[in-house]
Amino acid sequence: MTAAIRRTVTFPGISVDRLKSMLGAYNGHLKQIEQRLNVKIFHRGEAFFIDGEIDIVTRAEQLLHRLHEESELNPQITADTLHLIIQGSQTDRDFQEDCSDQEHTGLDEVWLQTRKGRINPRGANQKRYVQRILQSDISFGIGPAGTGKTYLAVAAAVDMLERNEIQRILLVRPAVEAGEKLGFLPGDLTQKIDPYLRPLYDALYEMLGFEKVAKLIERQVIEVAPLAYMRGRTLNHSFVILDEAQNTTPEQMKMFLTRLGFGSRAVITGDVTQVDLPRGQQSGLSHALRVLEPVKEIHITRFHSRDVVRHQLVQKIVEAYEGWDSEQQRLSAQARAERKARQDTLISENDAAADAQHDA
Repeated sequence: MTAAIRRTVTFPGISVDRLKSMLGAYNGHLKQIEQRLNVKIFHRGEAFFIDGEIDIVTRAEQLLHRLHEESELNPQITADTLHLIIQGSQTDRDFQEDCSDQEHTGLDEVWLQTRKGRINPRGANQKRYVQRILQSDISFGIGPAGTGKTYLAVAAAVDMLERNEIQRILLVRPAVEAGEKLGFLPGDLTQKIDPYLRPLYDALYEMLGFEKVAKLIERQVIEVAPLAYMRGRTLNHSFVILDEAQNTTPEQMKMFLTRLGFGSRAVITGDVTQVDLPRGQQSGLSHALRVLEPVKEIHITRFHSRDVVRHQLVQKIVEAYEGWDSEQQRLSAQARAERKARQDTLISENDAAADAQHDA
């Protein structure tokens, strides 16, 4: 059993407002850290006293420093923000355990600047994802909902647009629910596919504001299109985001990837476990991941349940579904093995009976 220790963390000269932001209402932020990490934290003036096992105390100390940094940018830290900070610290630890020091180098200083403020990736996996988006012409973000893969792709597009590195943003999503046949829906093209692109719009509104987004769409600086309407186009100086890519066919995925022109960048996001295609239809995303794996210039970032940055319960829900799926796959494999063993036994018995009859 690890011995308990006490560690003191001080923030000399911290203002009353920043201290209030760090503590939360009725010291709620400290209580949240205590509950999540199983430590005790006492506060007196500029000093915080942390009691617990040495590894946990070290992590709590790091969280307090992150909270202090956040209070400089955010005068009103919410419980949700603190949850993301705690979650990010855990993914940092997991990432460092999974990767070599060389792979982790350079991941600390990366952020995206939008009109509404700076967006900081939460956790090492998100940082690596953003870094790959900014450095690669084609990037994949694969993983469950809530890991920030689409949100960060939109943020990267806005960041590059604001710095005039690209001329337009294209948002593309397969409209599987309408079978890519949108003619029967009312309205123009944008109105027909708006419901399928709503998550992308929400991210844009948050980063640029409603009026700015509306003006950019009117000027076609931001363009929305169903995947089927991309055929025959060549996209130059553009940032193209293909969301829900698991609902593409292999032919559609190849068509999309070959639209990329000079000075353009593409980010493909999706969750290979959430395919809405007709039964028996192969997912273009799964197919592309296998085909493009040898291409070194294309980077693939895989997110896991530990990277979920929504409500804490969402992470547990994702983990529960992943566990259930794994168990079902194990049982199916076991059942197939048992059926094959029975068939082999039956064939052997029949062969033995035939040999005995022949000898007789």
